[in-house]
Amino acid sequence: MRDLVITQNVTLDGAVEMLDDWFDPLAEDKELTEEMNRQDEHCDAVLFGRRTFTDMRGFWPQQTADTTGVTEYLNRTRKYVFSSTLVDPEWQHTTILSGDPVAEVRRLKEQPGRTIALTGSITLAYPLIEAGLVDEYRMFTYPVVQGRGRRFYPDGYTVPRLRLLRAASFASGVTYTAYAPVV
Repeated sequence: MRDLVITQNVTLDGAVEMLDDWFDPLAEDKELTEEMNRQDEHCDAVLFGRRTFTDMRGFWPQQTADTTGVTEYLNRTRKYVFSSTLVDPEWQHTTILSGDPVAEVRRLKEQPGRTIALTGSITLAYPLIEAGLVDEYRMFTYPVVQGRGRRFYPDGYTVPRLRLLRAASFASGVTYTAYAPVV
């Protein structure tokens, strides 16, 4: 069975909603870029909710001078977007899914392939977390406090104990931690 990982950019106070300019997808941090590329090597599918997908589609394919490798990776990788309104994804290698996210992701996990990543798309992440479908949480924590915005986990939400898989820090001040549920 394929693993589902959630990759999130988050502030020190837990905000994932970018209401301020704390995240620059093209920022120069060689070690951070190497870590992201290392993860991408093991991933052959990306899940998005509609809002994150349209934001990504509106940005990455236009980055002709991208030195991070993200543009090339996203253009060649299989993408799945959950939407009840999109008709044409307008981005190569994209499949629109309109069914129940839990059932659809279970089906994707049973297909042959490598890791499936969910990036951003916090509204899509919640039911997948609640259903126990997430195999790993990868958090890139930025050294800012936003003081508002949606959090990775909403108030009152609990997750069983997690075990640390990997941790790193980068010259930009960003830290990376990867956790897996303890089963």
